Amino acid sequence: MLIRVLLVEEADLVRGALAALLTREKDIEVVAASPERSQTVPHALSYRPDVVVIDSDGDEDRALGTCQELAARLPECGALLVVGSTTPDYLRRALARRVAGLIGRNSPCDVLPQGVRKVAAGERFIDPGLALLALSSVENPLTEREIEVLRLAADGTPTREIADRLSLCVGTVRNHLNAVSRKTGARNRIDAIRIARESGWL
Repeated sequence: MLIRVLLVEEADLVRGALAALLTREKDIEVVAASPERSQTVPHALSYRPDVVVIDSDGDEDRALGTCQELAARLPECGALLVVGSTTPDYLRRALARRVAGLIGRNSPCDVLPQGVRKVAAGERFIDPGLALLALSSVENPLTEREIEVLRLAADGTPTREIADRLSLCVGTVRNHLNAVSRKTGARNRIDAIRIARESGWL
């Protein structure tokens, strides 16, 4: 019996290459390939794949939201997420949101079909290279609130507006940003944003 796969990848060239890679396998059928992540769940409900392969395209948090919605709407379908890098914190969040598998974008070609088969069988699959990378990375020292504040600051949101959006006092926002700089060893806010992004915390 063929494993039915829905492929979601924005870049045409990469999407075509991934589809070609999977269709070489005798037990895998790519039933649809979409460039729009916003249409992932509607397409999954229409095509009823066994596995949806989603490239995060550098927006890992949004991809996690898509996987969570997919798990809620179509629990029999497993989500296999392709990411650039990861951290222990991201791995935990991915598993908590019912992502069935994680594969690194720089993994060997045979890892993707292997992951598809594992997820289709109802198993969890974490790319060994990705797991090693996560374990070797620095643990995220920031609280959820500090990440929220820093993410808004990274978008260029003024301190007062951050306070309004999160229902905080301006002084509390400044305290959170100071705590972020202290925990990351950053010289200033811009440096803290850089460190957090490079570490995969934003």
